[in-house]
Amino acid sequence: MVKISPSLMCMDISKFEEQINYLNQTVDYYHIDIMDGHYVSNMTLSPWFIKQLKDHTTIPIDAHLMVTNPIEYVDQLLDLGVEVISIHAEYLNGHAFRLSEKIKQHGKKMGVVLNPETPLSLVYDYLHLLDIITVMTVDPGFAGQTFISESLKKVRTLKTVREERKLVFEIQIDGSCNEKTYQMMIDAGADILILGSSGLFNLDDSIGKSVEIMKNQLSSATSEIKSF
Repeated sequence: MVKISPSLMCMDISKFEEQINYLNQTVDYYHIDIMDGHYVSNMTLSPWFIKQLKDHTTIPIDAHLMVTNPIEYVDQLLDLGVEVISIHAEYLNGHAFRLSEKIKQHGKKMGVVLNPETPLSLVYDYLHLLDIITVMTVDPGFAGQTFISESLKKVRTLKTVREERKLVFEIQIDGSCNEKTYQMMIDAGADILILGSSGLFNLDDSIGKSVEIMKNQLSSATSEIKSF
């Protein structure tokens, strides 16, 4: 049973209301990439965008912080009612236990993001605190990159560790989630797929048609798909 999380940095902002109103009927999360031009050399969405989005949806929002000082964003995101705050492991270390307590006190979820070259050993000591682990299958910062298949080894390992330690985190994949990769991602153990240009928004000029195509592609890729 895989969940769907559109990456809104890939949407057509000129059709914001139309696309959000349609997606509200069928998705599980919205993935918001917040970039500051420093951690990655790109700048995209912001807490201001989330504030506008909240006026149009009740779908849970996952804020992916690709910024040099992610901890400074946490209070603002909690005030905005963001459901999941996802921070790259390199920046979460040294803050994980304290931050987990704060986020859980607000009834929200803590996530960690693993770049393709980030070892799992970096997060082993606080796996039990995590609600969502995002495995990047591209380098962070830009849409449309080549799929890094080696990252799926992390997904398989996380699935095994979760079962062995009886943990409850969900495994999310970010990067090149599309018709060519759905089956291998789900087989590896993905619970949530972040869909961007190739998996959703560039499938058709109509968001309704794009969603229909996406559903058909997912259904063709696996029988382990949720009922939409």
